[in-house]
Amino acid sequence: MRDNYGGVLKPENLIKKEAKGIDNTDLGEVKEITSNSIITEKHNGDKDKFIIPKNLVERFHEDDVLFQITEKDSDTYKEE
Repeated sequence: MRDNYGGVLKPENLIKKEAKGIDNTDLGEVKEITSNSIITEKHNGDKDKFIIPKNLVERFHEDDVLFQITEKDSDTYKEE
């Protein structure tokens, strides 16, 4: 993965960043990075967990990770 400046991004630098969809959907906080996915957890009383493929990352910012998904799409990646 590369950061917004063309440098190589260390996956561990994404841990604890806020995860959002392109429509500002709250996808929680990044908890884990696997070889293919980024796992987030949303603390909304139920602790919703999302497993989102890395190829859906739109961009990284100082405090958050933006994914190419909408609120409607997020159910697809929600762990039951």
